[in-house]
Amino acid sequence: MSETVTMAGQAGAIGPGRLVLVVGPSGAGKDTLLRLAQAACADDHDVVFPRRVVTRESSVAEDNIAVGSDEFRRGLDHGDFAVHWDAHGHSYALPLEINDDIRAGRAVVANVSRTVIGALRQTYANVVVVAITAPPDVLAQRLAARARHSDGNIADRLARSVDDASAQADVTILNAGSADYHSRQLVRVIRNEGWHE
Repeated sequence: MSETVTMAGQAGAIGPGRLVLVVGPSGAGKDTLLRLAQAACADDHDVVFPRRVVTRESSVAEDNIAVGSDEFRRGLDHGDFAVHWDAHGHSYALPLEINDDIRAGRAVVANVSRTVIGALRQTYANVVVVAITAPPDVLAQRLAARARHSDGNIADRLARSVDDASAQADVTILNAGSADYHSRQLVRVIRNEGWHE
């Protein structure tokens, strides 16, 4: 597996808006919590949930912009991405337009690889990292139930260490209970209201 990051050329840290990065292991429920948080923020024009560009078909759980490898490479060559990375045999990117949202003072919320956190903290003035995780048995059950071919070997995905993500996180949500409850925690972080009830 290869995970790399390339940033679009930027002079100085981009702000004043916030970049809320959601990270965590496969099966942690990131997409579920993001979907619920997006619904809760639907009327808030100061919160943006950009669609990731991914070289994998979209699914019910993810609202990605699916592209082929050649199209992804063209976007990369044209400077269409704010950040991109490779993971699990696929390429991922966030569109360059997020920079305009952040410059306009909005909160941009995105599911990213933990490998890009350091580069994003250097590029953006206000970064908040939210690690979403769950106990190993819960992760295994969720991955098995998802049965997505593009997930590859489930055992390999479960074996990946999540220590780096948690160590780099500003907030950690243990998503083992009610998705509604945990999505409310995420919304409070997105709106900069703290997260404890």
